[in-house]
Amino acid sequence: MTQPITTLIHHPYRAPEGFEAPQPGVFKASTVFFPSVAAMRSREWKDKSAYTYGLHGTPTTYALEERLCTLEGGLQCLLAPSGLSAVALVALGLLKQGDEVLLPDNAYSPNKALAEGELKGWGITHRTYDPMDPADLSAKMSDRTRLVWVEAAGSVTLEFPDLPTLVQLAKQAGAWVALDNTWGAGLAFQPFDLLPDVSDNLGVDISVHALTKYPSGGGDVLMGSVITRDVRLHLRLKHAHMRLGLGVGANDAEAVLRSLPSMPLRYREHDETTRILAQWCQTREEFAQVLHPALGDSPGHAHWKALCKNGPGGAAGLFSVVLDARFDPQKVDAFCDALRVFRLGYSWGGPISLVVPYDLASMRTVWPRHLAEGTVVRFAIGLEAVEDLQADIDHALSALR
Repeated sequence: MTQPITTLIHHPYRAPEGFEAPQPGVFKASTVFFPSVAAMRSREWKDKSAYTYGLHGTPTTYALEERLCTLEGGLQCLLAPSGLSAVALVALGLLKQGDEVLLPDNAYSPNKALAEGELKGWGITHRTYDPMDPADLSAKMSDRTRLVWVEAAGSVTLEFPDLPTLVQLAKQAGAWVALDNTWGAGLAFQPFDLLPDVSDNLGVDISVHALTKYPSGGGDVLMGSVITRDVRLHLRLKHAHMRLGLGVGANDAEAVLRSLPSMPLRYREHDETTRILAQWCQTREEFAQVLHPALGDSPGHAHWKALCKNGPGGAAGLFSVVLDARFDPQKVDAFCDALRVFRLGYSWGGPISLVVPYDLASMRTVWPRHLAEGTVVRFAIGLEAVEDLQADIDHALSALR
């Protein structure tokens, strides 16, 4: 090399090996170099024995995948650009024309929209079942059912199902079971070992996690994961993952890696504050019902108690209220607008508390029999002082008068 620009591009300097620090290194690339044509032809992208292309993995993404497996008790992990893309990967990797997928009626709404839109257009049918009635799931199963989604707790209304029974029923019928584990986050319960003291290895087949929430913790990363414990199932999903061109940026992976060590502490703090606020809201006559799995009268409380940690760190940072039916939607909107510490916005798991009012009737097949009449508002609790959050709700309730 005789020209400076070529030397600059192909610089001979190599940093010394042996550098160690609290955080893993950030490796990012599209192109990965091979030492020879033989190596290029022999390297395998389906496992973590080598590197082939940045989309298929770097040391940074490999490190994150392995730590997420440790968190949730899995053996294989795929990263996706968002929680919803992780949900879609499961459907696209496992289902074909003529198959059917079952979803709980309280499923994450974009998952239902995927079934009603793209999957329907591709000849994949779906039905919803009552997650609080295992007999309804059993009745909905057919010889075309290939995939059953479960959620614990349910989206928005936070019912907690009899998860072990739902899993057993689906598996007995020969279907895969996929759990949206964003609420439990690998901390409230172990998805692949639901009843460790009662039954060996009773668990879901797939755990999907929106890393956007608690693992990220900052409200500034979009990412999802698909975790399994079966190599054949993993490879089936991995082939779809490759064909769809799914991947994540190394800087986003690094952000989640930095946040993971503090995740149990943050989750516990979210949980403790949420329980205090939910219990206080039960004393307010404006709320016809307060929904939180740790409350004794919340739908599915006994199932939550049997599956999760009863103390702090076992119930996440969400609770919902049903504002009494005497308050029309405009009044409910005014209540939400009057909040100052809580911000209006979707998602959860970050440092800032969020609030969203919902038109639940448009999201459910039927109005849940265990819910009071009224308008549902969900609170996602951040890391602010509980006194300030309680005062904010108290002040905003004046908008209802």
